[in-house]
Amino acid sequence: MSACLFRTEERGKAKSFRLGGLGRPIRNGPITMLIGFRAGGVADTQARLIAEEIEERHGWKIIPDQKTGRGGSVLAAALKNEPADGTAIGIVVTESLGYNMVATTSAGYEQSDFTPLTATAGFQMGIVALASRGWSTFDDMAESARAGEQIRFGAMSPKLADLAYKLGKASGIEFNIVMKQGGKGVMDGLYAGDLDIGLAPASKTGAVLAADMVNLASGLSEKLIVSPNAPTMSELGVHFTADGYFPFLAPAGIPEEAREALSGAIASGFIE
Repeated sequence: MSACLFRTEERGKAKSFRLGGLGRPIRNGPITMLIGFRAGGVADTQARLIAEEIEERHGWKIIPDQKTGRGGSVLAAALKNEPADGTAIGIVVTESLGYNMVATTSAGYEQSDFTPLTATAGFQMGIVALASRGWSTFDDMAESARAGEQIRFGAMSPKLADLAYKLGKASGIEFNIVMKQGGKGVMDGLYAGDLDIGLAPASKTGAVLAADMVNLASGLSEKLIVSPNAPTMSELGVHFTADGYFPFLAPAGIPEEAREALSGAIASGFIE
């Protein structure tokens, strides 16, 4: 049986590493890891740490490559056309293969275009405001809105914008929903005073712990770890959430042995 071999450089000498026994040969080469989100963000950071761990454990050469835009949709459209031989993988968010794909009229891909490998841990997502606004709870903010204040609500994807709309309908508040580029865009908007609240990911946890920001609500089906008293979406009358994970994918049609080897290598990179 032929084997899948990847090559890397170690002490100046080319060296081959067995990815797994395959029923047919595939080309030698490094593994390209497409990352669907900006450099320095949560997804990018964990992807690069996993890549480093895989390189150290297995000797494979991993090349991270940013493919950002449209909540992972740009990456997905690119990944589906990569060789189905185990030399291209990508990390997206679950809504890239669900809500974002359906909401985009010309996404250019379907779920069947990919082979799922594994997923990392879920993320935290909260409705956050600057502590200087004086709001300690969601009800505090809602009281200001009902008193006539226009609340500018930052969202970084169509799904989160629709979630903000649903929350407004359930709360009797007409939010001014403002689209921003990524979680950093939401955070920057809050600090600049362009937004009043926003659905923001785990990147703002440090600001909450430092008491610079307040989680007014959880965007998830569960309580937030750092703000367990913040109400969930269902407690606020909304039966939709921002729950999600970061899946690793490969193009459809990769050999089963390659899928198992890649899945195991990625999992070993973040479990321990």
